[in-house]
Amino acid sequence: MDSHIVTARGALRLGIGLMATLAGLDKFLNLLADWPSYVSPVAAHLLPVAPQTFMYAVGVIEFVVGLTILFVRPSVGALVACIWLLLVAGNLALGGHVDIAVRDAVLAVASYALAELSAAAESSVAVTEATQHRTVTA
Repeated sequence: MDSHIVTARGALRLGIGLMATLAGLDKFLNLLADWPSYVSPVAAHLLPVAPQTFMYAVGVIEFVVGLTILFVRPSVGALVACIWLLLVAGNLALGGHVDIAVRDAVLAVASYALAELSAAAESSVAVTEATQHRTVTA
């Protein structure tokens, strides 16, 4: 794979992985934002729990997604992040936070790009390993 592509994938992996991990942790601390205030009135009405309790669950999911991107399987973690960010953007738009919704939609596109680049890299590694295995055993 071209070194520019490898570098771009690495930057996306680090940035999106850390973003998800740190945002997930902050759902428990509320240092970066008052996260429950971003739950739209529509979503808050539908939730069976208080917005802060919901944010704790969101934090766990974001933390796991971030770690998956950073250390486990970036193609899967980034795809989950993409879908998650689109859902978050929808919630934010419903709550009147359109500027932040647009930002999250753009982050979803970046997450999708990371998922595709990672899938290509992972399949390239699998093909290389299979070819090497066949050569050794032949």
